[in-house]
Amino acid sequence: MPGLLSCLTEVVGTGSQPTPIQALSLQHLLETEYDPNKKWKEYLLASETGSGKSIAYFLPLLQSLKVSELSGNVHRKNTHPLNPRALILAPTHELARQLSGFAKDLIHEIKLRILCASQANVDNKMSLGGGSAAQMKGKLDAALFSNHSQDLQVRPGGRFPVDVVVGTPMKLLELIKGRGWERRIGNETPKAQEESTEEGEEKKDEEFQRKPRRGRDLGVVPTGTLGAAPEMGLANVEWVIVDEADVLFDPDFQETTRLLLSEVSAARGSPVPYYPDDFNFKTESVEPKPISYPYNLILCSATIPSALGNYLETHHPSHTRLASPTVHHLPKKLQTEYVGWTGTNKNADIEKRIRKVWAEDSITRSGKLSKILVFCNKNIKVQLLSQHLEGKGIKTVAIDGTAETRRRGSNHHLDGFLKDKSEEKVATKEEGAGDPSETPHVMITTSLLSRGLDFSPQIKHVFIVDEPRNMIDFIHRAGRSGRAGEKGKVVVFGKLEGRGSSRAVDLRKRVGALAA
Repeated sequence: MPGLLSCLTEVVGTGSQPTPIQALSLQHLLETEYDPNKKWKEYLLASETGSGKSIAYFLPLLQSLKVSELSGNVHRKNTHPLNPRALILAPTHELARQLSGFAKDLIHEIKLRILCASQANVDNKMSLGGGSAAQMKGKLDAALFSNHSQDLQVRPGGRFPVDVVVGTPMKLLELIKGRGWERRIGNETPKAQEESTEEGEEKKDEEFQRKPRRGRDLGVVPTGTLGAAPEMGLANVEWVIVDEADVLFDPDFQETTRLLLSEVSAARGSPVPYYPDDFNFKTESVEPKPISYPYNLILCSATIPSALGNYLETHHPSHTRLASPTVHHLPKKLQTEYVGWTGTNKNADIEKRIRKVWAEDSITRSGKLSKILVFCNKNIKVQLLSQHLEGKGIKTVAIDGTAETRRRGSNHHLDGFLKDKSEEKVATKEEGAGDPSETPHVMITTSLLSRGLDFSPQIKHVFIVDEPRNMIDFIHRAGRSGRAGEKGKVVVFGKLEGRGSSRAVDLRKRVGALAA
């Protein structure tokens, strides 16, 4: 489609060629004309980090929506304020916002409408419940077409046309069922109910008591029976994209994801059985059966862990798997370095390696200092390392799962670290040249920011200072650098000599296999 192609060219450049996963997706998923007899698709797109999987699903999705619209065969059921034709699921609000912004770069000419459902601060929410028609239209256009990920607060009685809604599964369920839809479980307190369940939060110690968790242990209630009225209808949904499917189908999140998928099926008049998959707790065994959803289901992932593989084999045995030759491998231009702890002051070792990066930059990059992304396993480690570096004159941005460090409704807490198309031209000359004692050049976080986010090419180094939970976690952390053919380096800290070094030796062997 010409309008979509011209916008894509503006985003990726005139000389760009499709990556392997993009070529596979275009071959199998792209529709050039409306077919009323087409069958619903079930696909898994699997490719290494930084290989352009978002483009691989956005192009077929957006073209299909526009082709069906131009054919005159779109019959909308406007039962709620929002009635999208497609949903995109992401494990974190940060990723949802970035995906929404990227999609809006592709729709300037084909004029589809995309809304990010991430919750904003009350003061920043836009209400369409008052003002003149022109004022309300302006607010709606800002939410649907601008790249600043402003969020929309809809009010009952209005109807606001939207084609795609992007958000976390729990946020989308809140729009579908109304705020407060989930039932209190056991002794869970209201405060605990409100806790975020996004990827990267610390796992609670379950040795003494297994606490119910929002997003995992769901007490399902009928739509609209609790809290505010539902704001989004699902009867028009023809596409559901599950980005970072290895997260959203892992034991901590799969129930929420599958509940949302079943809600779409029910709204479209083809309900499917919904039951727990016994990932987390023992129940009376239920014979699982294949599921046929009445819409296109596209799962996207950089890895295919056992939980995801088992789910697909059990419930979607006829799905088509499109995988690049290098899935489960690190990016080709990503180097690996191992740094041993010199003593008990690990923070000092990390500081020393940071300063070494910048010393090398002063020689090889004409004084421009690269930015560094540091991954820890626990929130407390993030804060302690940040305090140490700040005390040594290195300004940092510390991001963990707490509300104090994450601003709802925007990704401004990641400014200077995420890839930003609108700033590339003006920032190229000065990028990385600031004083690290005044301008943050180091971001410290947990796995919260390891999934799907497209970080700036100025992040040349990723530090992994705690042993990751598994190699899947390592792939996602390391993959924040060396993206889209750029050079990068992952620096792995550990005990390399003496007693206790066997774990680091084993990790080194497993990482070596990923680079093969």
